Amino acid sequence: MKQRKIPLRMCLGCQEMKPKKELIRVVKDKENNISVDFKGKQPGRGAYICKSVQCFEKARKAKRLERAFESPISEEIYNTMRQQLEEDNDQ
Repeated sequence: MKQRKIPLRMCLGCQEMKPKKELIRVVKDKENNISVDFKGKQPGRGAYICKSVQCFEKARKAKRLERAFESPISEEIYNTMRQQLEEDNDQ
C-alpha cells in the first residue's frame, strides 16, 4: 500500500518544517482581514506557527507575521492566538 505524503509547513517562530496538522494557521483573506484559523480550512493566504508559546513569542518579536502578510497585525489577533495557545497547553 502506498503511503500518503504528509504536507509540511514552516513555523514562523522556530523556522522548522513540521506536519501541517501540528501547527496553527493564521489567514489573510481577500479583504485583508487577518484571523486565526484553527481548522486550517479558511480561504486565503496562510502562515503557520507551532502550538507553543515560545514559538509564538519569537515570531511576534521578529514581526514574522507582518512580513508573511505584508501588512500590520492588530494586537487583538496576537491576543487571540496567545489565549488559544495557553488554553491548548493547559489541557
